[in-house]
Amino acid sequence: MMREEIVFGPIFSRRLGRSLGINLLPEKGKICNFDCIYCECGWNKDGLGDTHLPSAAELESALEAKLAACKEAGTPIDSITFSGDGEPTLNPDFPEIIDITLRLRDTYYPQAKVSVLSNATMLHKKSVVDALKKVDNPILKLDAATDGLVRVINQPQGRYSVQEVVRNLKQFNGDFVLQTMFLKAPGFDSSAPEQLDAWMDIVRDLRPREVMVYTIARETPASGLKKFTEEEMRSLVKPLIDEGFTVQIKG
Repeated sequence: MMREEIVFGPIFSRRLGRSLGINLLPEKGKICNFDCIYCECGWNKDGLGDTHLPSAAELESALEAKLAACKEAGTPIDSITFSGDGEPTLNPDFPEIIDITLRLRDTYYPQAKVSVLSNATMLHKKSVVDALKKVDNPILKLDAATDGLVRVINQPQGRYSVQEVVRNLKQFNGDFVLQTMFLKAPGFDSSAPEQLDAWMDIVRDLRPREVMVYTIARETPASGLKKFTEEEMRSLVKPLIDEGFTVQIKG
């Protein structure tokens, strides 16, 4: 499902409520350094027709127009959410865009949260980390505890190391949301004890303010994927809940 606008919605998000989306990637394409088997935007190879990344000025114009129209119409907005067709932090104007978004949020919808859904691969850049620390909800992905399983689920386009991502996540001192997709497919299972235990140990090490566990909700590019029920996921993460972690579970 490609987003064909820089600013889209608001749509109802099962995790964030009434969410106004921001797509910092091409309007008619997809750019991502992951190629996740569950991505609702499809495979990277199918989104190569457009490579234009919106500039900070283009985002400012589109977002201000949309916020003003929503305000005039009395449309409620709970979150202004960076998601879109790929990884938002790949946009070179990302830090400047965050500053613009926060200013416009404060002007039009001061009660709304600003959220960023990111795969946490660009946290080696200080400017990206500094920008993410400014938003209300830096929602940072870690779908598996081992490089091997990340290669299967997320298919990183280039070098990727779970150990390096965990080290970079420590820059947030726990003030972030850790997001993990639970799913099953031929050859792997997020709930396998050796995977689950290693992932929970990472959660204990990072101590995020919230853990967001979810599963497949829409059509996926890869076939044969199976979702978990909320009850199954709650049972799997019960040790973390019992230890006092805040865990949001969405089926």
